[in-house]
Amino acid sequence: MTARLVEILRRQARRLAAGEARQRPLAATALLGTLGLVFVLPVVAGAYLGLWLDQRSPGYSLRWTLGFILLGVVIGASNVYFLLREADDD
Repeated sequence: MTARLVEILRRQARRLAAGEARQRPLAATALLGTLGLVFVLPVVAGAYLGLWLDQRSPGYSLRWTLGFILLGVVIGASNVYFLLREADDD
């Protein structure tokens, strides 16, 4: 999975260096913004859900918060991977 992601990123970098993406700066900016959102939103949602669950349980701990943050990172990373793979197919 990571080898494929590295190859996709290298291909996008070559396209950028070749000037292919310079013709569409707004599209590149939108892609970067979308990548940020699809990664950050699951992490933040996991943090809030975990914090809410931790506050509901007796004996306040960070067990749920940390677990859901890690789950959000995994979901966010897979979202970025699939979005880059879809953008690469275009």
